[in-house]
Amino acid sequence: MDDDALVRAGLSMILGGTPDLTVVGEAADGSEVVRAVAACRPDVVLMDIRMPRLDGLAATEALRALPRPPEVLVLTTFDADEHVLRALRAGAGGFLLKDTPPVEIVRAVRRVAAGEATLSPTVTRTLIEHVTAGTPADPRRERAARLIAALTERERAVAVALGRGHTNAEIAAELFMSVATVKAYVSRLLTRLGLNNRVQVALLVHDAGLV
Repeated sequence: MDDDALVRAGLSMILGGTPDLTVVGEAADGSEVVRAVAACRPDVVLMDIRMPRLDGLAATEALRALPRPPEVLVLTTFDADEHVLRALRAGAGGFLLKDTPPVEIVRAVRRVAAGEATLSPTVTRTLIEHVTAGTPADPRRERAARLIAALTERERAVAVALGRGHTNAEIAAELFMSVATVKAYVSRLLTRLGLNNRVQVALLVHDAGLV
């Protein structure tokens, strides 16, 4: 979803030329997104932030409110934009910079489709610190600390590892668990915390000041 026809064409060529990926539709405006998703039923939506009429933030929120929403991968030209964090808080599975190499775009789509976070390592810390920094009395920080405090020690350890951007395999090695057990813990965390994906868990951990 991008208002730039050249960007859409480029993404279609990159993704459409990959054997295990299929481009099922596109839209030039955020107001077209929900209708396009209903018609095409994609697994992953690449979403630009700045679009006419309805921007990518509102469109992401609308998609994630659907009964069976697709995963959303946000596109941005900025590496420290609080709008991206708003999209992640709304349930987007991650973000990419528009100058991301094609092979990384393909890898990111696959990861998001598999339920893995896709957070660019060069900008994630800047983004999160830019938006989640606050005073100890910040309501968001207080809420996050309260939710994290209700977790078991093991759940908290997995949550903190997610906050550091670790993959399931890395968490398994760090905590001496199997990958299957890590996946079970992640699912349990999402249920207990009332969140949509591991990115939101990571943001909650940052809000709580644990990373």
